Amino acid sequence: MTNIYRLVSALLIMLIAGSCSTVPLTGRKQVNLLPESEMIAMGFASYSEFKNETPVSTERAKTEMVKEVGGRISNAVVDYFNENGLSSRITGYEWEFNLFRSDVPNAWAMPGGKVAIYEGILPYTADDAGMAVVIGHEIAHIVARHGNERMSQQMVVQLGGIALSEALSDKPAETQNIFLTVYGVGTQVGAILPYSREHEKEADRLGLIFMAMAGYNPNAAIGFWERMSASAGPKPPEFLSTHPSDATRIAEMKKSLPEAMKYYRGE
Repeated sequence: MTNIYRLVSALLIMLIAGSCSTVPLTGRKQVNLLPESEMIAMGFASYSEFKNETPVSTERAKTEMVKEVGGRISNAVVDYFNENGLSSRITGYEWEFNLFRSDVPNAWAMPGGKVAIYEGILPYTADDAGMAVVIGHEIAHIVARHGNERMSQQMVVQLGGIALSEALSDKPAETQNIFLTVYGVGTQVGAILPYSREHEKEADRLGLIFMAMAGYNPNAAIGFWERMSASAGPKPPEFLSTHPSDATRIAEMKKSLPEAMKYYRGE
């Protein structure tokens, strides 16, 4: 049995070694074992199902604001990636930004450019720049492929690291459950597999840069997170329950502001 374990370990190491990539702008090495095209397809399907089951906001002005901010930031990111030889990183993306009727202060994103914002987060965003903080953060999770990393880890733990195509055909229920656990669509507090602090720190840093590229002042991020933290009380809002929200996070973001401001050209 020892030899079998060694063989499996060696195969996993080879698989991981061949699946390394680099996150744009931060330069962090990451391991994504799953084909991004499959992740995007699953993201599209899950997002579509969520839209069919969840009412969109009837607040026309707020909805238009979400779509405008999302469009500006995603366009800026696409332009930057295209100009810097990174277009393959966003192949197959179909950007979509929707505001949903829910009092829960939350936002999340799916592979391929699908972003959901809940009405409950609007009091904390306050304005376009505040919304840009949230959307920039979610876009950062998408293009950094944090979900692929999380699902890769879970696939190794729960299914032994088998190929996603094999998992989908042989263990579709288990694979879908892993995906839903990773993204936590429609679940309650505590049911979502949280991003690591490293992922959150990276999404904060990239989010500041992305909103700056689109003409939103990244300094607005400090006010947004201070408002979120102040509202937490004994039970934090859902958007904070899976995100580190202490003073350390704000301090780290302040350190990232000079870098982000290099991309800011004013609104």
